[in-house]
Amino acid sequence: MNIIVPIKQVPESSKVKMDPETGTMIRTGVETVVNPLDLYALETALRLRESYGGEIAVLTMGPPQAERVLREALAMGCDHAFLISDRKFGGSDTWATSYTLAEGIRKAGVFDLIITGERATDGDTAQVGPGIAAWLGIPLATYVAKAEETDKNRIRVERLTEEGYQVLSLSLPCLITVVKEIAVPRLPTLKGKIRSRDTAIPLLDTASMELKEDYLGLRGSPTRVVKIDSPRLARSGRVITIQDEDSLMAAADAIMELLESRGFLSEHDEAEGQG
Repeated sequence: MNIIVPIKQVPESSKVKMDPETGTMIRTGVETVVNPLDLYALETALRLRESYGGEIAVLTMGPPQAERVLREALAMGCDHAFLISDRKFGGSDTWATSYTLAEGIRKAGVFDLIITGERATDGDTAQVGPGIAAWLGIPLATYVAKAEETDKNRIRVERLTEEGYQVLSLSLPCLITVVKEIAVPRLPTLKGKIRSRDTAIPLLDTASMELKEDYLGLRGSPTRVVKIDSPRLARSGRVITIQDEDSLMAAADAIMELLESRGFLSEHDEAEGQG
């Protein structure tokens, strides 16, 4: 089973900054890590390869420094890696990103299965995985908690739903997005790190892929961030320090007055309170 795992580099959550002019995330000079939810996709791919054989190719779309997350995936045990990078890809929304990744996957070679994380922690849309499947015209299953090959042409999955699990049988090739419940990601090994350091990572750019220019980057993105606002946390009110029985009663009366003013108390509640 030949598997492709698209992964993403994301900023550390405490260092996310947005460009107020373009509405896109500022990634230059920001410390990045592998999207944590993509680690579950990598682990799923590694376990499937251990069970059924084949090879795993990992790819990412981003600036040149995104090569770092690819080498981490290679250190975990992936066989090949591809970097999709070009200035024309900058500012892509989920639609343009999924298009570019889909074309990169076509360039990467023949595959049986594509595995992605549930979502990226920076965008939090969960749209890119399904978007890739749509561009490639292949079956899709989201929120997969278990996956196993039933024969050379099909895969059985269990989808996590609000009511329980939904069992599906998908024809290959297909794409699945996985949730945390599917596996515990392994750590890179020393042998894997040495191997990853020496593995060549091909660059896929506009010159090496047949792409529609109108589908790329900020210009090819149909969605726009029109305004960025930082939420303001405003808290105002009385502070009553409870020191004795009188202050305790005062605090209780203040709470009752607040609830009554907000319409949270019924006549029945008020009667009980007076009793």
